[in-house]
Amino acid sequence: MKKNTIVMLGGFIIAGAIVFLLMAATPGSSGVELTMKELLATQNQHQDDYVTVEGLLIEDSIKWDADKIELKFDVKDNDGNLMHVIHNGTKPDNFSEGVITILQGAPTKKDTFVAETVKTRCPSKYEGKDMKDYDPETHKAKLDQPPKEE
Repeated sequence: MKKNTIVMLGGFIIAGAIVFLLMAATPGSSGVELTMKELLATQNQHQDDYVTVEGLLIEDSIKWDADKIELKFDVKDNDGNLMHVIHNGTKPDNFSEGVITILQGAPTKKDTFVAETVKTRCPSKYEGKDMKDYDPETHKAKLDQPPKEE
């Protein structure tokens, strides 16, 4: 074989391997994002899918088994739908009542979800203040103050 043919063949093999690894390493990009209501209504159709769903944590339902590194808990949505979650991994830091949980994994039996990843976010931490309480004069006064010297 000519040298150019060998180099091109090697390049195609490397490019193919990179594409394969990227597709294998990003299961979330081929997944489905559903609301809890949609997931519970069509759970049998999504058992082979990688699903992202979110819900509010019910703190009284948390069961942590440190020996098995297994976390079981329930989440609900604003419509009152309830789902049981099983996660084999560590418990997130801010795991408390009212925290929004973002779950990625697969539904299994009725109303049960096996989560590969569990992420949390607290909506109140990211909400701005009410604009009707905004005072432009206070804002201007703060901007006009000289910087503090350290």
